[in-house]
Amino acid sequence: MRWLAGVVRCRFDFDRQVAMRLAEQLGASPAETLERFRGAVTSRTKPPLPVVAMLGETVVHGEDIRRPLGIRRDHPIATLTRLAEYYVGSDQVVLAKGRVRGLRLAADDGPFASGSGPSVTGSTLALIMAMTGRAGYHDELSGDGVAILRGTAPRP
Repeated sequence: MRWLAGVVRCRFDFDRQVAMRLAEQLGASPAETLERFRGAVTSRTKPPLPVVAMLGETVVHGEDIRRPLGIRRDHPIATLTRLAEYYVGSDQVVLAKGRVRGLRLAADDGPFASGSGPSVTGSTLALIMAMTGRAGYHDELSGDGVAILRGTAPRP
C-alpha cells in the first residue's frame, strides 16, 4: 500500500516516485546508506505485481548495473525465456508489448520466438533488454526490425 500511495502522491510519475523513495533511504553517509541497503536485501515487500514482473525488475535492473561495470552474469535460459514471454505480452510494468508490436522476435540461444513482421534476432537477454527500452542492446540484435526498435524506420 505504501508503494501505491507513493505512486498516487507522485501523480503516476514513476521516476519522481523512485527519487522520493530513494531520498527516504539515503543515510547520512555512504556507509549508513550501504547498511540500510543490506538491511533491505531480505525484504519480501513488493508492489502488487505478478512475481514474474518482479523477477523481470531484478534481471533488467541488475543488468542495468552490471553492464556499465563490465560484469557479466549468465541467467538460466528458462528464466530468460519466461521473462521474454511475459514482456512480449504485457505493458503492465514496462511498455514492452507496444514497443515490439508488429515485429518477429527470435532468440538465437533458446526457444523464445514471438510475433510476426520484420525480424529481430539475438540472445534472449538482449531481446528482453531491448523490449524494456534499453537501446544499448540494439547493437547485439540483427534483422530488419532492429531499425524499427531504434526508431529509425516506420512501423509496418
